[in-house]
Amino acid sequence: MSDTRRRVKVYTLNEDRQWDDRGTGHVSSTFVERLKGISLLVRAESDGSLLLESKISPNTAYQKQQDTLIVWSEAENYDLALSFQEKAGCDEIWEKICQVQGKDPALEITQDPIDESEEERFEEMPETSHLVELPPCELARLEEIADLVTSVLSSPIRREKLALALMSEGYMKKLLQLFQVCEDLDNREGLHHLYEIVRGVLFLNKAALFEVMFSDDCIMDVVGCLEYDPALVQPKRHREFLTKTAKFKEVIPITDSELRQKIHQTYRVQYIQDIILPTPSVFEENFLSTLTSFIFFNKVEIVSMLQEDEKFLTEVFAQLTDEATEDGKRRELVNFFKEFCAFSQTLQPQNRDAFFKTLANLGILSALEIVMGMDDLQVRAAATDIFSYLVEFSPSMVREFVMQEPQQTDDDVLLINVVIKQMICDSDPELGGAVQLMGLLRTLIDPENMLAPTNKTEKTEFLSFFYKYCMQVLTAPLLANTVDDKHSKVVGSDVFCYNFQTAQLLALILELLTFCVEHHTYHIKTYIMNKDLLRRVLVLMNSKHTFLALCALRFMRRIIGQKDEYYNRYIIKGNLFEPVISTLLDNGTRYNLLNSAIIELFEFIKVEDIKSLIAHIIDNYYKALESIEYVQTFKGLKGRYEQEKDRQTQRLNRSVRYRRDPRTLDEDEEMWFNEDEDDDEGEAIEKSRPEEEFPESYGKYIEAKKVKESEDKENFPKRTPTGSFKFTFSHSTGAANGTNGANGKPAASTTSPNSSPVKSTASPATPVVKTGVVGLVDYPDDEDEEEEDEEQSPRKRPRLGS
Repeated sequence: MSDTRRRVKVYTLNEDRQWDDRGTGHVSSTFVERLKGISLLVRAESDGSLLLESKISPNTAYQKQQDTLIVWSEAENYDLALSFQEKAGCDEIWEKICQVQGKDPALEITQDPIDESEEERFEEMPETSHLVELPPCELARLEEIADLVTSVLSSPIRREKLALALMSEGYMKKLLQLFQVCEDLDNREGLHHLYEIVRGVLFLNKAALFEVMFSDDCIMDVVGCLEYDPALVQPKRHREFLTKTAKFKEVIPITDSELRQKIHQTYRVQYIQDIILPTPSVFEENFLSTLTSFIFFNKVEIVSMLQEDEKFLTEVFAQLTDEATEDGKRRELVNFFKEFCAFSQTLQPQNRDAFFKTLANLGILSALEIVMGMDDLQVRAAATDIFSYLVEFSPSMVREFVMQEPQQTDDDVLLINVVIKQMICDSDPELGGAVQLMGLLRTLIDPENMLAPTNKTEKTEFLSFFYKYCMQVLTAPLLANTVDDKHSKVVGSDVFCYNFQTAQLLALILELLTFCVEHHTYHIKTYIMNKDLLRRVLVLMNSKHTFLALCALRFMRRIIGQKDEYYNRYIIKGNLFEPVISTLLDNGTRYNLLNSAIIELFEFIKVEDIKSLIAHIIDNYYKALESIEYVQTFKGLKGRYEQEKDRQTQRLNRSVRYRRDPRTLDEDEEMWFNEDEDDDEGEAIEKSRPEEEFPESYGKYIEAKKVKESEDKENFPKRTPTGSFKFTFSHSTGAANGTNGANGKPAASTTSPNSSPVKSTASPATPVVKTGVVGLVDYPDDEDEEEEDEEQSPRKRPRLGS
């Protein structure tokens, strides 16, 4: 549809009294059979879908504002607005609404909703009493005028009548001329009356009156009237602030006079609303809704006019990135963009999308990359605010820019690395800027907002880029403050001596890394393993700053929470529970957050039954932990450990008695469990002669038994799905420390100075079982059977690892 007169935007007022854009389309008025009346229809210009279908009700109050707006309420707390592209279209639809309601199109509002009692009261009054008769605009009558304005505020109908009277014959301008007379005469009583009058007129909530009061030749007089609050001993100096203190700076000359006037007007009206007018009471809060709308639509218009002036924005960007630009000028340019982006928050999603795309096309991110690296703190702070607007609006846009940057030899010039550097070098003792930047980084690396169907590879590509070029910059302070040598001993005393600000920075970095563990499973796992990162982080368990020790513990807790055996093996091999248990023991019996957090870590391992970690903890640390009895966590871990050993024993028992073809093993095992437990065990063995049914497998088993009797260090050969056997070896503390050979040969069972191995209670022929790997168990009740089997089937000893 090419008729621009009927082109409109549909707005609804949300709970925060802000206008939400529901879309752009074309409006028409037509009879709708279903609604049984003339209705307003708005169809979207993009796809023709119905954006609005609203019956013109005879009792609904429609209001016309600023020549291009029609506002009304359809239900309680549900306000609607049509913003027309052209005044002619607004007038056309307004005439249609007035025609349906039988009203004069010259009115700015068709009617106000009133309660029945007020309606009845006015019906009983003579017709002439409906008219509000204003006293002559004279100094002597100011008190009478003030009383009249104040008295009508409680009545919607009288407010409307008073507004019509004030708009006629230039009454408001005459009142404001009286203000100048009173001020020249220093007539305080008259000035106090004018304060009540102007405040009351603002509460009439009429857009037509605002147009007059906020015009260039009236607005400063309005501000002047509001300076003379009767409750104040001395008047405020708002005009002095607006004309002398608050200076309008044109970073680039604005040639459009209408745009300049709109910027001035919006600033001053915002000042009236936020600074001059007192906070409205519960009964007055709706009196200024039109004022809020006036400011909102002004801001929308300003952003649109600036956005359309590409020459202006291009010049701003050129000066912002020009090395020859003076520092003071650059500071003003950055502050302009900050205000520009703040104004854009009033736009609705579609308009904001176009706004930020315009900035992106003009090179806003390249400019930020330059100014965020400057020494000027004000410039950096403003640039950070602009960057936060961009990230919150479209993280994907920022990620796309970052990945398209030319790969410099120096990674520090990349935008994300510039952001990380700003976070690390924040001079604020409370790290306010670092906290803000860390939140932005978290948004950028969050996979939850990388799921756009338009770019399915975004997650993989960006995370690969981040871990390749940026992660080492992020973790540099952490690694620098946890320096250790090849024996994992802390070098120097830096870890104990860094200040509170450094500790806060390390805590922020750990918080981000903890987030990565939860959301970046593969990339962060590789990084932790390659850098031995957990060991370095656990050095911070010795920190004098308890909050930092808790951050380190939280990092380990999140890793264990993944229940990933790669992580578990890494922790076991590195003996990484040692600093945690040392901290627990050093903490003694003090009941504090650190104590509770460490116990919760072990409680989680127990409840989730993470077998490899349970075996490692009990084998190496139980003697040190068994004295802790104020919680049952460690006794519970010991119980889990014993239960697992019993299960392994039973499993070996079954495997000794019933060796079957692998394809039928599960079925036969299930049948065995269903048999009566009271059956004689000897009879069961007699019925199923392994040596007769499976002579080859049985022979291998007997040979393996001989190996077991001759070498205590070897484990029982485990049956593989192919029918062959393989050997596994127990992990000693030495193996956990990396002394187990790479060729798979068993290491000697040694005990580290910090470990507390549990003594084995098995028979002499049973090797010590360490980490939960299945070990040999001797069965006293099978000795006779073993001797008989050995006599019947002597065989060659199988080779290790076969």
